[in-house]
Amino acid sequence: VQITELTTSSFESPTSHPTSIKHPTMPLVKIFAKQTMTKPIPLAALQSKLCDIWGTKPNTTKLMLQRVDDWTDESFQEDCYVDIRAKGTEERTREYVLDGMKRVQGAFKEHDLSANVRLATYEGPRYFHVPPSTN
Repeated sequence: VQITELTTSSFESPTSHPTSIKHPTMPLVKIFAKQTMTKPIPLAALQSKLCDIWGTKPNTTKLMLQRVDDWTDESFQEDCYVDIRAKGTEERTREYVLDGMKRVQGAFKEHDLSANVRLATYEGPRYFHVPPSTN
């Protein structure tokens, strides 16, 4: 098994955010929803919107939906718990990330879904990826 360091390319997307800055990819968005929730969660439409928000491409922005039996009750009654993993960069300031997270909530709201959004950053040299074997 070969373990390779995941490298991400940066590119500009002037429509993706209020400022036109270069963004590395944001590869994983985990969406948790209770099994009993009957509202649809349109992954393709949400992926497109999140790519617009973060200035990423669909082939590097993976959305995964996980249905769960239950979760501990907090003061929030969200339809979805959204957990985003992103590379920490100098351009991704606290203000930039918080604004993007609010826009992610808005993308879910467009589909009548309330979202509790969490985003964690990582350092690029400490991130590894083992893709599936092609043989």
